[in-house]
Order: sequence, then C-alpha cells, then structure tokens
Amino acid sequence: MEPTPDPAATRPILPEGYGLPSSAEGLLSWSDVEQRLTASQHYWLSTVRPDGTPHSVPRWGVWLDGRFYYDGAPTTRHARNLQGNPACTLTLESGTQVVIVEGVSTATSADPEDLGARLATAFEKYHPQYAPGPDAWSGQDGGGLRMLIPRRALAWFAFPTDCTRFTF
Repeated sequence: MEPTPDPAATRPILPEGYGLPSSAEGLLSWSDVEQRLTASQHYWLSTVRPDGTPHSVPRWGVWLDGRFYYDGAPTTRHARNLQGNPACTLTLESGTQVVIVEGVSTATSADPEDLGARLATAFEKYHPQYAPGPDAWSGQDGGGLRMLIPRRALAWFAFPTDCTRFTF
C-alpha cells in the first residue's frame, strides 16, 4: 500500500483564553506525530454504542502506512459498534504528549506476502511470541483485522505553543 500523503497542519480553533499562538510558527510536523503513533504500545479506541453512548477500550495495534491496524473478534463491543457506525477516535496514553486521531474503522484483510508480513513484523514490538504470523489476516473475514483511516488529528507536546490540527 502506498503511504498516505502528509496531512495539512493548522492551528485548531479553540475558545479565547487557551493561549494558542496566532501564527503557524511552532506547529508540529506530521512525521513527529507519526513517530509517536508508531512507537506506542498502548492505544485507546473510542467508538459509539447503538444507543449513542461512548465506549472506550485499550487496544494493541500498529501504525503502518498512515493507518492504524488492530484486530478483535467481530463479536467484541467495539467491533459491533463500528459495524453500525464506523466513526472512532484513537488516542495515546499521555495527557501531556497528546495525539488524538479521528477517523473511520473498517474490516480489512492482508495479503501474507505483502501487508500481512509487514504487520507481523510491526506487531513484534509487543513481543515476538505474541506477533501473529503473516497469514493471520488473509482470510475472507481478515481474521478480525481492522484498519482505522484517519480524517483529522490533534496533537501537542508542549501545549499551547505547538498545538496542531492535522486534516487528511
């Protein structure tokens, strides 16, 4: 899969009083944000239940080619939520080194000779014994593999000076 182009970086629109700079000076680069998404081992995925209430769950996953890949049985609460409403939010654990990605999650599969092999290697960050093999996601149902496609992101590592909104 071709890597996605870098998103546009701007200042977010926040109410008065947050101290955001008015210029683009100090905006984060997408490569700095993506580096944290790739290196992270702990992610939080938030979805919307059918009754409109939120649901958050910690997930293992990998950021690869501008997408977040993770798996979970179609019977899990988050997968059932996404079946009815694919909108979701992915966050990292830190409240000071913040990365928030909004997008849509879809079920997918991975060719063991290409994406499946790269996913298997990327999942080794948890521990080689836990990494699925390259053919784990090649079946018709993708073995529960899901892909989050980003639409927007918000990040800051030194709020408010570097607070940056990314639009894909």
